[in-house]
This record gives sequence, structure tokens and C-alpha cells, in this order.
Amino acid sequence: MKRVGILTAGGDTPALNATIQGAVKRASELNVEMFGFIKGFSSLLNARLPHVRLNPLMREIPEIDATIGGTMLGASRDYVSGEDEVQIDEICDRLGKLKIDGLICVGGDGTLNGLQPLAERLPVVLAPKTIDNDLGLNYPNEPDDWSKDSEGNYRQNRSQRGFNCEHMINYATPGYATAVFDSAMGIERIRTTAESHRRVAIIEVMGRHSGYIALGSAYGRPDIILIPEIQVQIDPLIDRIMQLYELQKNVVIVCGEGIKDEDGNEMGAEMQTTDPAGNIILSGAAEALRHKLIEKMGDSYFVSRRRGESANAAIFTRKVGHTQRGGRPVLFDRFYASQLGGKSVDMLLEGQNNAVSILQWGQDQGFHVDSFDGNRLRDQWGMIHARHVHPSFYDAESMKPSKIGIDYLLPIFTTAIGHDDVEHIRRTLFTSGNLMLPYHSVNTDINKRIRYLSEKVDF
Repeated sequence: MKRVGILTAGGDTPALNATIQGAVKRASELNVEMFGFIKGFSSLLNARLPHVRLNPLMREIPEIDATIGGTMLGASRDYVSGEDEVQIDEICDRLGKLKIDGLICVGGDGTLNGLQPLAERLPVVLAPKTIDNDLGLNYPNEPDDWSKDSEGNYRQNRSQRGFNCEHMINYATPGYATAVFDSAMGIERIRTTAESHRRVAIIEVMGRHSGYIALGSAYGRPDIILIPEIQVQIDPLIDRIMQLYELQKNVVIVCGEGIKDEDGNEMGAEMQTTDPAGNIILSGAAEALRHKLIEKMGDSYFVSRRRGESANAAIFTRKVGHTQRGGRPVLFDRFYASQLGGKSVDMLLEGQNNAVSILQWGQDQGFHVDSFDGNRLRDQWGMIHARHVHPSFYDAESMKPSKIGIDYLLPIFTTAIGHDDVEHIRRTLFTSGNLMLPYHSVNTDINKRIRYLSEKVDF
């Protein structure tokens, strides 16, 4: 294998450039050329196949920087259709003209589905990325636990009673640690407002199907954490809020964006508003929860305690939003994203196909990279499901991580932040140059390196 391609698909995460760097570094060590495809699968669908040489003369180009978030190659949510044989033929023909021997796709479960049809034509592997930490398995046979009814609805019926963190497949995904870092920092800042003004704050974090970010946000010391996997019991929740409010005169609640009510319906889908153009906007889980609390607690509760003129004024919401998936990645994400990128190159040269580079953890060995057959992530109908927070990770009574959940988080976050992460803030944030010099985007430099299939290039 002499020439390998790499692309980044789906939404951006903080550690994508680190994955690219790890792959390019390993390819150069093995004397393999690495081509980067622009804007994910979109480039493969483009007849001109826009691409960049990432290691000419086996030296990585200077634009590759693992400390910068996002992806220097660009990303899109375009995917290859497994039912369009003509499209697949055209893509393989373009890759053949460029003499690409194998392909690395950096992405999540959607990307793994997207590479499936290509894996039947040439070697393709996945390097994982997702801030939601939902690509993987709680235990190796978890896909067998899914059932499907006559209407096509899926349901998980867990067969494994006990839990062992060492049996997890892909313990943590690059981007997750940075997302939790950003969320925890935001929670600490919002706390001081809630504390000063005697208010109830509801903070919404990402994770529609999986509550890992909400679980990890425990590092920001919220009072209550609500995850999508456990239905919200509104009466016990209000009892807990009132108990805390009487004690400390403020409450901070963190909720995943996909939390469900007692009937199993997504709360964020309940509150629908219309923008000026007439488009329906989902107001979000935090806002839906706020309305329920206002309705149930009422104005009198807060007015009688001289905590505001109404429940509407006393309860407020904030979304951490896209800051969770942007910015400089913390040390944990940078290091292991790079390791997983390098592992994906090794996998191609070993002859693996339709496989995933994964990050494993064991008490004796610590973190280490490995590979896993992509088909083993699929259920019997070929569906890849988002990994949910295992029930043993969450204490529904205290509405906090359980002992097992804490044990899961500790290996990731105990040394997640490096000294250079702190020094970077001190050295760069308030430098005088930021006031005088315009922002210089890596896109400007990468654009000068883009080549096209139609150009006459001697390979």
C-alpha cells in the first residue's frame, strides 16, 4: 500500500486535526503517501475530487496542528448511498485515477454507515470521533440486545446484568474530554449567577441519545444531572429542587438535550415555536423542563420566600451549545486522537477493512489502542445504535453519577488537562497581537494546496 486517503465527516469536534496528524505521522514513518480529501464525503462525490497532499517527501505540511480544533480538511454531512451503484462506481474510478490504495474516514456511527458501501470495493477503516462518546459498546455482545417491532421501532433489552469497564469497546472517543471540560467550566460560571440572584439554573448540554456529556459535567458540581437514558420523574425532581433551594437558595440542573418525560417522549420536542419566516423551531429540553417547573412550582413558592416576583423570573436556562465541539482540544483528546489516527494507518497496512480503531482501558494496562470489526457494532438488522450510558453509571435517586459512573470517569479526566493547556491560555488569550492582527484561518493556506483530479499531475 503506497498511497492512502483520509477524510473527516459529520460534525466538527476539537480533536480532528490531532487524528489527522497522527495518521500522517505514522504514514510518513511507513513511507506511505497521505492525501486529504476536502469536506468529507462531499469530495468523493465531486467529479474533480479536491484533495491535498499531506506529507510530500514524507514530511507533514505545516498546516497540520494537533492543538487547533476543528478540521483543516473541512467536513460535511454528505454520505455515500449504498443503493446507488453508479455513484459508487464513479467514486471508485476517481480514487483509482488518484491511485488511492486505502481510505481512512474520521467520524462517528453515521460515517461508519457511509463507508460501508466503499468497503466492498477498497480497504476502508474508521478513526473514531464524537463529543457524545456514543460510538462503541458497553460490552461486546450489546448489539444482540436490540429488538425490532412490526413498526420498525427499536428497543434495547439488556441481557448483561453486571458491568465491567474493562469490557467496554471504545472506552472514550476523541472530543469527549474537551466537551466535558467546556461544559464543566460553563456550569461553574453559571453557578455564580444562580447563587448571587437566588435562582434555579437549567443548563442544557449536547447528547440527544447518550448522556455521557451530562454525566461528565458532574465535574462542574451541578446539583442535579438528568440524562436521556433515564426518564424524568417530575414530582421527585421538584421535591429535590425544593430541598436544595431551602438549603442553599440556588439550584443548578444539567440536562442532556435528549431527556425524556415519564411517558418516554423527548421533552425538547414538546415546546415548538415559530420563527418570523414561519419555520418550526424546537425550543430545547432545558426550556421544556423550565416550563414544567414553572407550572408545577408556581409563583407563590418563590414570592413567599422573597426570591423574585415569579417562577418565570426565578428559573432560567442556558445552553452550552457549540462551544462543546470547538476550540483547542485538551491533552487527553490530542494524545489519543493522534494514537487512533496512527493505528488506522497500521490497520490498512495489516490488511484490515471495515474496521474501527478503538481506545481501550484496563486496570493493569491503562489506555491503549486496538482495532474492532465494524460489523460487530451492528445489530442483526445492520443498524448501528448510539451507545447509551449504562444504567449502572447513574444513581436515579440522587440524580448524580453512581459509584460505577465515577469509576468510569476517573481514568479519563484525572490527567485530561496538560500543563501546556493552562500555559496556552496564559500566553495567548490576552496577547496584544489579538487586538491588532486579524484572524488567520487555516482554510486560507489549505486552499493554496488543493489540487483536482482534472489537473495534470505526475504521480
